[in-house]
Amino acid sequence: MALEADGKYVFRVNTKASKGAVANEVGRLYGVEVLNVSTMIMSGKKRRVIGTRLFTKTKKWKKAIVKVKPGQKIELVGK
Repeated sequence: MALEADGKYVFRVNTKASKGAVANEVGRLYGVEVLNVSTMIMSGKKRRVIGTRLFTKTKKWKKAIVKVKPGQKIELVGK
């Protein structure tokens, strides 16, 4: 929510998606002009298997922070 005031939105994207592909899709889906895309790979976390002493690891995933043109907003339904 704090990033939204600066015109930045966070998305979970496919690990193989490039910055250009993310910018194109966000612009097409939400009808906004994308200025900048920052991506990062988030590592998986260790989780306990219930009822045992064993651990498993969740999958890694990619996060994209998209900055849109000032004055434009993305209306997210699931707030």
